[in-house]
Amino acid sequence: MAPTFMVSVPGKVIVFGEHAAVYGKPAIAAAISLRSYLLVTTLSKSQRTVTLNFRDIGLDHTWKINTLPWDIFRKPSKKRFYYSYVDSLDPELLDAVIPYAEAVSKDLPEKRRKMHVRSATAFLYLFLSLGSPESPGFIYTLRSTIPVGAGLGSSASVCVCLSAALLLQIRTLSGPHPDQLPEEGEVQIERINRWAFVGELCLHGDPSGVDNTVSAGGKAAIFQRNGSGPLSVTPLTKFPKLPLLLVDTRQPRSTVTQVETVKSLNASHPIVAGTILDGIGQITASALKLIASADFDGDGAPEAVERLGTLIGINHGFLVSLGVSHPRLERIRELVDYADIGWTKLTGAGGGGCAITLFRPDFTAEGFQKYDTILGADGVGVLWPAIFRSSIDGEASEEIDKEKFENAVGAQGTEHLVGVGAQENRAWKFWTRAVI
Repeated sequence: MAPTFMVSVPGKVIVFGEHAAVYGKPAIAAAISLRSYLLVTTLSKSQRTVTLNFRDIGLDHTWKINTLPWDIFRKPSKKRFYYSYVDSLDPELLDAVIPYAEAVSKDLPEKRRKMHVRSATAFLYLFLSLGSPESPGFIYTLRSTIPVGAGLGSSASVCVCLSAALLLQIRTLSGPHPDQLPEEGEVQIERINRWAFVGELCLHGDPSGVDNTVSAGGKAAIFQRNGSGPLSVTPLTKFPKLPLLLVDTRQPRSTVTQVETVKSLNASHPIVAGTILDGIGQITASALKLIASADFDGDGAPEAVERLGTLIGINHGFLVSLGVSHPRLERIRELVDYADIGWTKLTGAGGGGCAITLFRPDFTAEGFQKYDTILGADGVGVLWPAIFRSSIDGEASEEIDKEKFENAVGAQGTEHLVGVGAQENRAWKFWTRAVI
């Protein structure tokens, strides 16, 4: 039997350029250190079942492997190999998995059940595309520290987890390891990313590809819509790791509503709105130049962070002018400004959701709760086998089994179990893109 192993993938925030991106301006999204964790347990050969256990949303369902629609997925005309650069869904294959996905959580209210059905659809499509009817049974147990529905890329993080785990199981990924060539790491990340995008297609129908690209590769990415063509997404590998405060307002918001707000303003006041959107685009361009040239790690770090923070504050002011902020978001900004601990802006569509604060270099946690969130975090990582080495000499160890993983209490308990906060004792390994 293969050892129990774990995959870890970050969420993301938009740092610069939201809403202006709809009008062809560049924007930047970056990975954060809030992550999803997928534990993969191999069953004995006699247990011919596959279980999807998304603990935090209450999804727990088991299918018999032999009853899944393997025949249609294994047709010569339908087969997609692990190395295929997939970028679309096959409607016939999607139709084949829907009845099996519809079998989940039938006793739940319809809104919650729809979330479970979409999750099961993405999982089954990937499992049948990359798995085999001859494989042993598995249990896929997911825990996440990323708030759901807050614009932090939680679904993409899950899809990257599933993609990486399935590719690891069929032995088609090499590494990650310290001596891995950058070009090889790039190929591995892109393979994971493409299959994760397929999962996002199952979940959302028309995803941008930004979230899965940032989650898979870590650091950050630039995205821009070029006319009527597809969105271009380019990894930004020089993005620095920076301390970040992330606050969820818990105010429900609608991306569609906020986009319509800006659209209406642009229609009624095109010169004013156009000037604001151009300004947001120029802020993103300035941030890109700063990231490429400034010293965020050495003696120049304080000045570099100050300049980046100033751009964050200006970007938020423009978003307020577009009408997409919210009193709760403004209250967070006021508190941060009053305490003079950093620079704050809304992230994502606005109207609620989350605010991000870049801390000042000289900030101390006196009088405040300390947060360990990082902007520009690592991408997809692997813990194989799922053993957390808990001593300084690395000899004492603790196996992370399904029961311990399920019973970890909340985000803090999950992070403690998997080794967050004790990095010098961790066995986690991460794929990294070539620095450009």
